[in-house]
This record gives sequence, structure tokens and C-alpha cells, in this order.
Amino acid sequence: MRIGSFELKDRVFAAPMAGVTDRPFRRLCRRLGAAYAVSEMVASDPRVRASGKTSRRLDHDGEPAPVVVQLVGADPAVLADAARYNVDRGAQIIDLNMGCPARKVCQVACGSALLRDEALVGRIVQSVVEAVDVPVTLKYRTGWDPADRNAVRIARMAESAGVQMLTLHGRTRACGFKGQAEYDTIARVKQAVRIPVVANGDVDSPQKARFVFETTGADAIMVGRAAQGRPWIFREIDQYLRTGSVHPAPTVLEVRGLLQEHLEEHYGFYGEALGVRTARKHIIWYTRRLRGGARFCERMNRLERCEEQHRALDEFLQDAGERDDRLQYEDGSIESPAALEREGDAGDCDTIAACEPC
Repeated sequence: MRIGSFELKDRVFAAPMAGVTDRPFRRLCRRLGAAYAVSEMVASDPRVRASGKTSRRLDHDGEPAPVVVQLVGADPAVLADAARYNVDRGAQIIDLNMGCPARKVCQVACGSALLRDEALVGRIVQSVVEAVDVPVTLKYRTGWDPADRNAVRIARMAESAGVQMLTLHGRTRACGFKGQAEYDTIARVKQAVRIPVVANGDVDSPQKARFVFETTGADAIMVGRAAQGRPWIFREIDQYLRTGSVHPAPTVLEVRGLLQEHLEEHYGFYGEALGVRTARKHIIWYTRRLRGGARFCERMNRLERCEEQHRALDEFLQDAGERDDRLQYEDGSIESPAALEREGDAGDCDTIAACEPC
């Protein structure tokens, strides 16, 4: 599928997740089969641009094209200025966040709270599209609550304003991440517009990916929480869609190599003090469901240096490799239990508890 001048080779995308999809993780997902990866959401307020957090979120050094920056805000002029600012610094696509359900985001009328004011949505997308000469896309939800699902109206409005792609999480803001995603609503949006539509929500296995494509008619799918601790899900989905065969679970040796590279880039990106703290969640996602993972995660939470983390993880995986060729989970399977991968996660912004837009 095409977004502006960018021809994407596959139809499996990595969702933006606050506190997760930093540059090292996006690069890893792209290496493992994601055709497209969106940044953590970036505050449009110019007053926070100099902060360390925002500066890191705007760091795209070495990132493969297209570089996609997701903006969050509620003021059309401020968002337009932020879009220009980011394009000047390398953004090749601007994505507008109207899907984040986090309370502190919605309390300042951002994220999915915008869906309650369709006139404002129209002004925002028009302002941003007119401000930049790169594609503008929109990620949103099916509505504010089940009584007002306005996804189709928003889609038509965005298309008319020049938005070039829609990503729809199949739940309202009120639904959070409970219940089943509304694939029927995504299908109606796809039928209502001519621009590409990406289906998001509960895509946690190759088989589910095919089901979502068949049910919605979407042009692509976006994977969020299921990629936490399982970034190879992108290549698994891609192979299944192309061939109908299931990609073998990664060997322990392969995972050791991937995680070593991920951690090295992560520590280099964040530095020692912040790197050791921010790496914990990734390490725990990778290991918590593995045999012996619970005890290992307790130990990991007590380590205070990057070198200690790195060595402990490598030793844990070395022991796992001596027992089995492939990763073995507590339930005896070699496939990561998808339902458990999402257990306890607040979501995606797709958002997590670490979501701090300002």
C-alpha cells in the first residue's frame, strides 16, 4: 500500500505505544518484519520541546523510512506549528493522535476526547494538512462511548481534509481495552472512504491477523501490545499471510542475539541511569512467561546497573538454551500465550501507564 510517495512492502505495522515504541524498539520491530512503525506520541506544546523526554522522542537517527511522528494536542494552530517543526527535523509522515484513552490526556481535551467535538477535529486536520507537505494520517477510536460511535463521520471528514490514511482502534474511549474490538465498525469505515484504512485492536497472532483482514477489508493491520516481549510477531504474521504457514518460534540462540542488540542500543539511547530503569519493562515482557521467568523478574527488579541487567539476561537465556532449543513457556508451549501477553497492560495509544505526553 502507498502513503504519499512511500510504497510499503508489507501490511503489518507497529503501533505507537507511549513508553514503549522508542527508537530502539521501532528499529527492532522494523528489522523483524514491521513495514511501518510510529513514534511514541509527542506533545505539540512548544514549551516542552527542550525537555529530555521530548528530545528523545524526536530522535530518529538511523531510523528507516518512513519516519513517522505522532502528535498529540487540541489546538489546531499549535498542532500545525508542531507538524512543521517535526518535518523540519526529519519527520516524513505526521500522525495525529485522537485515540489515546488515558485519563490525563483526555482531561486536557486531547487524544480520544477530541472525538466529542467533531468541528474541532475538522479544524485540526485541515490546519495540519495545510501546514506541511508530507502525508498526514489519523489514528483514532470508534467514538467517545457506545452511545456515540462517530468513526464513519470522522473518517469522511478526515478524507475530505486531505488525510491520507486512517488507523482505527476498534473500541470507544469508554471501552478502554475491555471486550472485543469492533471489527464491524472498522469494516464500515473502510467502505465509507477511498483512502487506506488500518485495523487496530486485539491482533495477537498470525491467525487473528488473517481474520481481521477478512472481516474488515482493511488495507493493513497494526499490532500493539502483542509485540511487547514478542517483536518477532511481525514476521510471523507476514509469513502466515503470504504462505499460510506458521513461522517457527525463534530459537533461544536467536533471541539471545536480538536481546543483546536491543539492550545495547537501548542503553546507548538512554544512558546508564535512565537506561537501567526503562529497560526493565522490556526484559520482563521478554521473560516473565518463560520457565523460571517469575523468579528471574524478581531478581531483575533489584538490579541497578545496565551491565548487571545485560549479564543477568544473557545468563538466563544461556541456561534456557542449554535445556531447550526454542523458548519454552510455563504452560509447556513454545508459542507465547497471546492472551497472557496483554494481561495487566494498560493499553496502547495505543497507551501504557507510563504515558506522559507533556
